[in-house]
Amino acid sequence: MFRFLLDEGLDCVPVNPNEQAVLGIPAFGNLREATDASGRFDIVDVFRRSELCVPHAEEAVAVGAGCLWLQLGVVNWEAARIAVAGGLTVVMDRCTAIEWRRLRARA
Repeated sequence: MFRFLLDEGLDCVPVNPNEQAVLGIPAFGNLREATDASGRFDIVDVFRRSELCVPHAEEAVAVGAGCLWLQLGVVNWEAARIAVAGGLTVVMDRCTAIEWRRLRARA
């Protein structure tokens, strides 16, 4: 997924406290560190189990992200409520690569 988004020319910043870098791109321990280094994010794309998403929604709101995107199979209505209340768009149970291809095909 990350490789696909990069190959499509999107700016992607990995946030993972267990990684130093992903595909040669420096990783950050949390979203605040990534935002401070890179600027505001349009989309926070979450690859976590559904029950782990609430803190990510709170963090996305705190840094002023534009959208909280929960990947295919990931649904958390509390995280969605938090994100919407914070002014974010929410996408759940959707794959960014699938949607990117679908939208590109329509263009």
